[in-house]
Amino acid sequence: MRDRVTDALYGLGWSTVKKLPEPAAAALGRTIADVAWKRRGKSVLRLESNLARVVPDASPERLAELSKAGMRSYMRYWMESFRLPTWSQERATDSFDLKGAHYLTDGLEAGKGVILALPHLANWDLAGVWVTRALGVPFTTVAERLKPETLYDRFVAYRESLGMEVLPHTGGAAFGTLARRLRAGGLVCLVSDRDLSASGVDVKFFGDAARMPAGPAMLAQQTGALLLPVTLWYDDTPVMKGRIHPPLDVPETGTREEKTSVMTQALADAFATGIADHPEDWHMLQRLWLADLEPREDST
Repeated sequence: MRDRVTDALYGLGWSTVKKLPEPAAAALGRTIADVAWKRRGKSVLRLESNLARVVPDASPERLAELSKAGMRSYMRYWMESFRLPTWSQERATDSFDLKGAHYLTDGLEAGKGVILALPHLANWDLAGVWVTRALGVPFTTVAERLKPETLYDRFVAYRESLGMEVLPHTGGAAFGTLARRLRAGGLVCLVSDRDLSASGVDVKFFGDAARMPAGPAMLAQQTGALLLPVTLWYDDTPVMKGRIHPPLDVPETGTREEKTSVMTQALADAFATGIADHPEDWHMLQRLWLADLEPREDST
């Protein structure tokens, strides 16, 4: 029953929000965010706990301000995303200002294949639409399997309608397809600040141990593709901002595991710069740091 209700609510969002006048949709998003923030549910408390690691010297009042702004940023993401399929090419192009785009275009022109790795900052779907519409470049991505299955199907259909090829996150099953796309000179975009597998890489993140996906670094090693960190943020304008950071080189020495560790740490460091500058736009409402993860039950 809960899964059916969840699916129905998202369906209502996709069918209704995109029909609202833009000011009304924005106001609705802020209202929903403020109500959720005031209720102090698990997701809000987890967001605040994560922000406390990002801004360790913040007072309780400052953390509350950041978490409230964070929920508003999160709902802005949803309100924008529900409406993206109705945006014209001009609107999508004008709604994102990206610095360092030459790293992406130069890499693609060289035929090397490019991996864009992003954290959960601002609106990664809008960034993807900008790539497909402003640059005319299709790309492949991976989506977490959601429950119920019908909700996952909605997300896949939504992202495919925006010009993305979407693969399910099922362990290593997607890796081979991603590698083939990169060897053919294509583009792969991966949200990479939270490990969803059992093969993540331990990193230092804001001074504490966390685990992030090994996939971006391993793909870069195996295919020769450029690995480019990307950070996104909102400001006081309707235009989202973004930055593509310089490529992360594959170390010349070391085992595959050692190279993967070095590259994933460099990726985490790049993510941390963007998150530290715009903590309110980091939509991490789940546990991330190893110390916060629930211990697995002993199977013996």
